[in-house]
Amino acid sequence: MNVKDAIGTALDFERKVRDHYFKYAVAIEDAQGRKLFETLGREEQGHVDYLEHCLAEWQKTGKVPSVPLKSLFPKGVSWISAERRKLERRPGKRIAKANELEAVKLALQYEKDASGFYHSLVGKLALGEQALFTQFLEIEDTHVALVQAQLDSVQGMGFWFDVMEFQLEAG
Repeated sequence: MNVKDAIGTALDFERKVRDHYFKYAVAIEDAQGRKLFETLGREEQGHVDYLEHCLAEWQKTGKVPSVPLKSLFPKGVSWISAERRKLERRPGKRIAKANELEAVKLALQYEKDASGFYHSLVGKLALGEQALFTQFLEIEDTHVALVQAQLDSVQGMGFWFDVMEFQLEAG
Protein backbone atom coordinates (compact mmCIF):
# COMPACT_ATOMS: atom_id res chain seq x y z
CA MET A 1 0.00 0.00 0.00
CA ASN A 2 1.38 3.43 -0.87
CA VAL A 3 1.20 6.43 1.47
CA LYS A 4 -1.64 8.14 -0.37
CA ASP A 5 -3.81 5.01 -0.17
CA ALA A 6 -2.84 4.45 3.46
CA ILE A 7 -3.83 7.99 4.43
CA GLY A 8 -7.07 7.68 2.42
CA THR A 9 -7.99 4.44 4.17
CA ALA A 10 -7.05 5.89 7.55
CA LEU A 11 -9.28 8.90 6.84
CA ASP A 12 -12.16 6.54 6.05
CA PHE A 13 -11.72 4.79 9.41
CA GLU A 14 -11.40 8.04 11.34
CA ARG A 15 -14.42 9.71 9.69
CA LYS A 16 -16.57 6.64 10.26
CA VAL A 17 -15.84 6.44 13.96
CA ARG A 18 -16.03 10.25 14.38
CA ASP A 19 -19.46 10.31 12.76
CA HIS A 20 -20.59 7.48 15.03
CA TYR A 21 -19.51 9.33 18.17
CA PHE A 22 -21.12 12.59 17.11
CA LYS A 23 -24.35 10.85 16.06
CA TYR A 24 -24.75 9.09 19.40
CA ALA A 25 -23.50 12.01 21.49
CA VAL A 26 -26.89 13.63 20.91
CA ALA A 27 -28.87 10.38 21.20
CA ILE A 28 -27.51 9.19 24.56
CA GLU A 29 -29.59 10.46 27.48
CA ASP A 30 -26.94 9.92 30.15
CA ALA A 31 -24.82 13.08 30.60
CA GLN A 32 -21.61 11.11 31.18
CA GLY A 33 -22.28 9.01 28.10
CA ARG A 34 -22.84 12.12 26.01
CA LYS A 35 -19.66 13.65 27.38
CA LEU A 36 -17.65 10.53 26.55
CA PHE A 37 -18.96 10.37 23.00
CA GLU A 38 -18.44 14.11 22.47
CA THR A 39 -14.85 13.86 23.69
CA LEU A 40 -14.12 10.82 21.56
CA GLY A 41 -15.76 12.55 18.58
CA ARG A 42 -13.50 15.58 19.05
CA GLU A 43 -10.50 13.26 19.34
CA GLU A 44 -11.42 11.55 16.07
CA GLN A 45 -11.97 14.93 14.39
CA GLY A 46 -8.42 15.79 15.45
CA HIS A 47 -7.25 12.62 13.71
CA VAL A 48 -9.13 13.59 10.54
CA ASP A 49 -7.59 17.07 10.61
CA TYR A 50 -4.13 15.59 11.19
CA LEU A 51 -4.42 13.10 8.34
CA GLU A 52 -5.82 15.71 5.96
CA HIS A 53 -2.86 17.97 6.78
CA CYS A 54 -0.40 15.11 6.24
CA LEU A 55 -2.01 14.20 2.92
CA ALA A 56 -1.86 17.80 1.71
CA GLU A 57 1.82 18.04 2.72
CA TRP A 58 2.64 14.73 1.04
CA GLN A 59 0.89 15.84 -2.16
CA LYS A 60 2.77 19.15 -2.09
CA THR A 61 6.24 17.90 -1.14
CA GLY A 62 6.23 14.15 -1.77
CA LYS A 63 7.28 13.62 1.84
CA VAL A 64 5.44 12.47 4.91
CA PRO A 65 5.53 15.33 7.43
CA SER A 66 6.93 14.80 10.90
CA VAL A 67 4.19 16.42 12.97
CA PRO A 68 3.21 15.10 16.42
CA LEU A 69 -0.28 13.66 16.81
CA LYS A 70 -1.99 14.97 19.92
CA SER A 71 -4.55 13.22 22.11
CA LEU A 72 -7.23 14.46 24.48
CA PHE A 73 -6.53 11.54 26.81
CA PRO A 74 -3.53 10.69 28.99
CA LYS A 75 -1.02 8.25 27.57
CA GLY A 76 -1.41 4.60 28.38
CA VAL A 77 -4.31 2.73 29.92
CA SER A 78 -3.57 2.74 33.66
CA TRP A 79 -5.89 5.71 34.20
CA ILE A 80 -8.74 3.66 32.68
CA SER A 81 -8.29 0.98 35.33
CA ALA A 82 -8.34 3.65 38.04
CA GLU A 83 -11.62 5.04 36.71
CA ARG A 84 -13.07 1.54 36.53
CA ARG A 85 -12.18 0.92 40.20
CA LYS A 86 -13.94 4.16 41.20
CA LEU A 87 -17.12 2.99 39.52
CA GLU A 88 -16.93 -0.45 41.10
CA ARG A 89 -17.06 1.23 44.53
CA ARG A 90 -20.08 3.32 43.57
CA PRO A 91 -23.28 2.18 45.28
CA GLY A 92 -26.33 1.26 43.30
CA LYS A 93 -26.95 0.26 39.76
CA ARG A 94 -28.76 1.86 36.87
CA ILE A 95 -30.29 0.17 33.87
CA ALA A 96 -28.40 1.05 30.73
CA LYS A 97 -30.61 1.85 27.77
CA ALA A 98 -30.47 -0.49 24.78
CA ASN A 99 -29.37 2.31 22.46
CA GLU A 100 -26.48 3.14 24.82
CA LEU A 101 -25.28 -0.45 24.79
CA GLU A 102 -25.55 -0.71 21.02
CA ALA A 103 -23.73 2.60 20.53
CA VAL A 104 -20.84 1.47 22.72
CA LYS A 105 -20.68 -1.99 21.12
CA LEU A 106 -20.50 -0.49 17.65
CA ALA A 107 -17.92 2.08 18.80
CA LEU A 108 -15.80 -0.76 20.18
CA GLN A 109 -15.94 -2.60 16.86
CA TYR A 110 -14.97 0.55 14.95
CA GLU A 111 -12.07 1.22 17.32
CA LYS A 112 -10.85 -2.38 17.05
CA ASP A 113 -11.03 -2.18 13.27
CA ALA A 114 -9.07 1.08 13.21
CA SER A 115 -6.48 -0.22 15.69
CA GLY A 116 -6.03 -3.41 13.68
CA PHE A 117 -5.63 -1.40 10.49
CA TYR A 118 -2.88 0.79 12.00
CA HIS A 119 -1.03 -2.20 13.47
CA SER A 120 -1.13 -3.99 10.13
CA LEU A 121 -0.26 -0.88 8.15
CA VAL A 122 2.88 -0.02 10.09
CA GLY A 123 4.39 -3.37 9.14
CA LYS A 124 3.62 -2.89 5.45
CA LEU A 125 5.02 0.59 4.87
CA ALA A 126 8.58 1.65 4.18
CA LEU A 127 10.54 2.67 7.26
CA GLY A 128 10.38 6.39 6.46
CA GLU A 129 6.60 6.25 6.08
CA GLN A 130 5.82 4.26 9.22
CA ALA A 131 6.23 7.15 11.68
CA LEU A 132 3.08 8.87 10.44
CA PHE A 133 0.98 5.89 11.48
CA THR A 134 3.03 4.63 14.43
CA GLN A 135 1.72 7.61 16.38
CA PHE A 136 -1.80 6.20 16.06
CA LEU A 137 -0.95 2.84 17.63
CA GLU A 138 -0.96 3.83 21.30
CA ILE A 139 -3.83 6.28 20.86
CA GLU A 140 -6.05 3.72 19.13
CA ASP A 141 -5.14 1.03 21.65
CA THR A 142 -6.15 3.49 24.40
CA HIS A 143 -9.47 4.09 22.62
CA VAL A 144 -10.11 0.34 22.45
CA ALA A 145 -9.33 -0.07 26.16
CA LEU A 146 -11.47 2.94 27.11
CA VAL A 147 -14.49 1.88 25.05
CA GLN A 148 -14.17 -1.73 26.27
CA ALA A 149 -14.08 -0.52 29.88
CA GLN A 150 -17.10 1.68 29.21
CA LEU A 151 -18.98 -1.24 27.71
CA ASP A 152 -18.11 -3.45 30.68
CA SER A 153 -19.24 -0.72 33.07
CA VAL A 154 -22.47 0.11 31.26
CA GLN A 155 -23.35 -3.58 30.93
CA GLY A 156 -22.40 -4.45 34.50
CA MET A 157 -23.44 -1.46 36.57
CA GLY A 158 -25.21 0.76 34.07
CA PHE A 159 -22.83 3.64 34.84
CA TRP A 160 -20.60 5.63 32.51
CA PHE A 161 -17.12 6.81 33.49
CA ASP A 162 -16.74 10.42 34.49
CA VAL A 163 -14.46 11.27 31.60
CA MET A 164 -12.58 14.40 32.52
CA GLU A 165 -11.52 17.00 30.02
CA PHE A 166 -7.83 16.53 29.45
CA GLN A 167 -5.30 19.01 28.17
CA LEU A 168 -3.90 18.25 24.77
CA GLU A 169 -0.64 16.42 25.11
CA ALA A 170 1.70 15.03 22.54
CA GLY A 171 0.61 11.50 21.84
